[in-house]
Amino acid sequence: MRRWNGWGDDTIDYPVPPGAVAWLREQVGEPAPPRDVTFEQAVSAVPEARIPHHPLISLDPAERLRHARGQSLPDWVEMRSGRVRTFPAGVATPQSEDDIRALFDYAREHGVVLIPYGGGTSVVGHINPEPDAPPAVTVDLSQLSELEYLDETSRLATFGAGVRGPLLEAALRARGYTLGHFPQSFEYSTLGGWIATRSSGQQSLYYGRIEDLFAGGRMVTPAGTLDMPPYPASAAGPDLRHAVLGSEGRMGIITRAIVRVSPLPEAESFHGVFFPAWEAGVEAVREMVQARLPLSMLRLSNAAETEANLTLAGRETFVNFAHRGLGLLGHERGEKCMLVIGATGSSRSVRQARREANYIARRHGGLPVGPMMGTIWLKSRFRTPYLRNTLWETGYAVDTLETIVPWADIPRTAEAVINSLHRASEALGERVYVFAHLSHVYPTGASIYVTVIFRVQPDPDHTLEHWRRMKCAASETIVAHGGTISHQHGVGTDHAPYLAAEKGPLGIGLLQAAIRHCDPTGILNPGKLVAGVDARTVEGDAPC
Repeated sequence: MRRWNGWGDDTIDYPVPPGAVAWLREQVGEPAPPRDVTFEQAVSAVPEARIPHHPLISLDPAERLRHARGQSLPDWVEMRSGRVRTFPAGVATPQSEDDIRALFDYAREHGVVLIPYGGGTSVVGHINPEPDAPPAVTVDLSQLSELEYLDETSRLATFGAGVRGPLLEAALRARGYTLGHFPQSFEYSTLGGWIATRSSGQQSLYYGRIEDLFAGGRMVTPAGTLDMPPYPASAAGPDLRHAVLGSEGRMGIITRAIVRVSPLPEAESFHGVFFPAWEAGVEAVREMVQARLPLSMLRLSNAAETEANLTLAGRETFVNFAHRGLGLLGHERGEKCMLVIGATGSSRSVRQARREANYIARRHGGLPVGPMMGTIWLKSRFRTPYLRNTLWETGYAVDTLETIVPWADIPRTAEAVINSLHRASEALGERVYVFAHLSHVYPTGASIYVTVIFRVQPDPDHTLEHWRRMKCAASETIVAHGGTISHQHGVGTDHAPYLAAEKGPLGIGLLQAAIRHCDPTGILNPGKLVAGVDARTVEGDAPC
């Protein structure tokens, strides 16, 4: 069964090696394992539902608890401490578009708001009921999950938007195809959620981001139904799919998605390279992507992440191996930054891509180490999130944030964000371990994905305050360096105060007008996307 207060299946664990715990004590400080409430205690705190009966809506306290929060750090603190401020008043599980329209009618009649729910994997507050909003009903779309049609000639597949990653891939692979969209939340996130948050998969360099894969579909809104035919191309005005992409449930509920699929690749290879310095690795990755090598992934960890990943996985011997190998190349004082290179396609193109990538890596001082590191990464890519559970129970919290900037700005932006997290923590007398990687690369720039490990405090409010200070400091730093506030996680509530710095007053007005047009009575997911935008943030001043 899925965990109610953490990540993934409750039968799967990711143990932390004893050496890694000692390493964390040295880096961050002595942990204090938190006192988490039990499921029974959490359910007993769910208040009585006070909304009228509807046959599509369950008022069961356990269901309302399981749908109350996503996977952000504040969500974890609330769920694990038993201090959930607001719960959905009910959980609806529609089985058709007519059911969704009936829920719209119910919401208008009874003053209820609706929160679309895909896999519940949001890390920025997309699915949380707002404290001061009317009663909320979570609309779980898991029953809209069938492969409706596969056009093998055009390579278009039509799915119900509630389909989760593994079921989607299984349906396609049975016919010899793949979507190729593999975010780290793949096991639980849904196709509709990917579209609503403009998701990016780990192999987007080859398959494309979700906006490249989303060919059309349908969104049911309170004002009517928006059909988006899968035209191969069109010059008939703005592309309305881009009003749906990133809409975060504010304009309507995505019920059907038509996606571009690919034949299963003939070959796939993941291999590792160690670099003596972050800057050398960044230059090598930039050259690879700008050379248009037929690669599917370039994931470059800085020295701190390389050490953390190998230590937490119990692979310290690989650090020593890399140190010796780089020493033989004349880099005795190298930082040991690991790059995982993925190549996908025909056997010939994969071999060629690996040769060319290794050639570029060597010219920048890199040490190719073959497929072992790539195989380890591949086997653990959907298992790694389970480490959050174990670390929390040990007494350490994990949070992530990300942005994207042009290549010329990557070194200074990454350094500034990392420093901002350290400074915010030092002001509270805390130490943190911060690391970063480039996870998605483009010819003009790359995403910077930052992870921070810090101590869980005995008082949940103190843990939240530490997180808030770090989040604010990092977000302001990203904005100041011209980065986007979100490369792939969406806006939700956590990033909403900073959105205006990117979109500007006119852009925010356009978004608000589109929301009002599709949802004139404001019943869909209030408080998300453009929430918290006021004159101060529109003008670009710091919101915190």
